[in-house]
Amino acid sequence: EHNLYRPLVHAPYTLNCCSSKEEVRELAQMILKDDIKRLEVFDDAFYNIHPGAHTGQGAEQGIQLIAKCLNEIVTKEQKTTILLELMSGKGSDIGRSFEEIKQILDLLNYKEKFGVCLDTCHIFSAGYDIVNNLDYVLKQFDDIIGLDKLMAIHLNDSLMPFDSHKDRHAKIGEGLIGLEA
Repeated sequence: EHNLYRPLVHAPYTLNCCSSKEEVRELAQMILKDDIKRLEVFDDAFYNIHPGAHTGQGAEQGIQLIAKCLNEIVTKEQKTTILLELMSGKGSDIGRSFEEIKQILDLLNYKEKFGVCLDTCHIFSAGYDIVNNLDYVLKQFDDIIGLDKLMAIHLNDSLMPFDSHKDRHAKIGEGLIGLEA
């Protein structure tokens, strides 16, 4: 049985667990650890994070660094669930596909402490056609990651076109996803 009203906190956008700069990775890890410690006051909080940007090292290296960071932070006793947010695919962002999120999840020690946040603007911009083929996109998500890992939806519209790999949010119904979708 799940509580449908769980606190959901978003990590700072500037954190980057897979930067090419060690000091940036260390700062991200320190802030994540501190934020999770604060969230432990709740019995069942969600902590949503952007996976990070590989900054030229390549996606595989970025994925390894993200998993390493999270494995060093998360404990078996932790009550907070960390959500990896799907990204639009701009620049060197990690999490631009269901496959990249799955690769991170597969490397984590305490898989039960992790879930996924589906941002509608991000996945539309990343090339998942939620306007014309939502059922297929959800089937893809289920086949690759598993719907049991879908724990939050950031429901919003997109100012940028489908498959543009640009992250520009709009109010629901005021973008290219549209109110009907």
